Amino acid sequence: MNYWRDIQHVVDMASAGQSPSHTQGVSILRSTGAEYSAYMAGAHHLKELSFGDVAQLCSIINAKSGRCQENCAFCAQSAHHQSSPPVYPLKSRQEIIDGARQAEKEGSHCYGIVTSGTQPEAGEEFDTILSAIREIRERFDVEPSASLGLLTDELASALAEAGCVTYHHNLETSRSFFPQICTTHDYEEDINTVKLAKAAGMKVCCGGIFGLGESDEQRVELAETLRELDVDSVPLNFLNPIQGTPLEDHQSISAMDCVRAITMFRYFLPNKPISVCGGRETNLRELQSWIFMAGASGTMVGNYLTTSGRGREVDMQMFADLEVKTHGC
Repeated sequence: MNYWRDIQHVVDMASAGQSPSHTQGVSILRSTGAEYSAYMAGAHHLKELSFGDVAQLCSIINAKSGRCQENCAFCAQSAHHQSSPPVYPLKSRQEIIDGARQAEKEGSHCYGIVTSGTQPEAGEEFDTILSAIREIRERFDVEPSASLGLLTDELASALAEAGCVTYHHNLETSRSFFPQICTTHDYEEDINTVKLAKAAGMKVCCGGIFGLGESDEQRVELAETLRELDVDSVPLNFLNPIQGTPLEDHQSISAMDCVRAITMFRYFLPNKPISVCGGRETNLRELQSWIFMAGASGTMVGNYLTTSGRGREVDMQMFADLEVKTHGC
């Protein structure tokens, strides 16, 4: 049982800002029993070094839904699939602002404005989003975030100037697995959007989704890429198969695999906010309260894009039972 010494070494490396090796990342994902418990304790320690016992909360509004030109295999909003998501144009400026008011009321300091589609276009829709962001910054104690697809220099600059604090743009999976999930745009376009958002002065929230069929090695590959990009926060999602999508019958991740993935990401990104978002209810089930001990520092509350989240009162009770304080992200 010399794994105790080996795990302490990995914890010490992460505490000092050194990245684990690819092999060590895979080992975390394949650990079981007391060995995994030791990795989890180390991840909990790393999380508390940077974030203490506070859970960071965020929420989103599905501001424009459906008919997306991209063919992401997991997504109900793709026009390429046979799913039946809600379909509507951009919500009004007032509806977006009302969502920010509700987010603030419920304790989420980070409020994401999410739209379907490849990228925003300059014009009435984009101007509405910019106007809403300006008012949110002026009126509410909530940080506006946007998730609008691929960016150009001009779009990124306009968002930053309007007061968008964070740009959210997931890589979804590793570079090597991405062609199995999406073929309508290239992985490097996503990488470029992350870089453009950072260059414009926004923070970048960038993560992925697990359970798409990727290997353990590819989960580690994603963590390594996010570390290289030095993203500011990392949302972790788990596949909730939607009828009518290519992955409707796909179920490749267990509750413990979800927990191990959170732990592995904490070792690679020891001082970054890591939030558990979509799919936690259906995949983690009775282990949802483990996410903070496994290394997560936050979670999304409320509903997701096309699926419902858990009742807020249930989440609040979970935080109380864990003796975890809550704060905006």
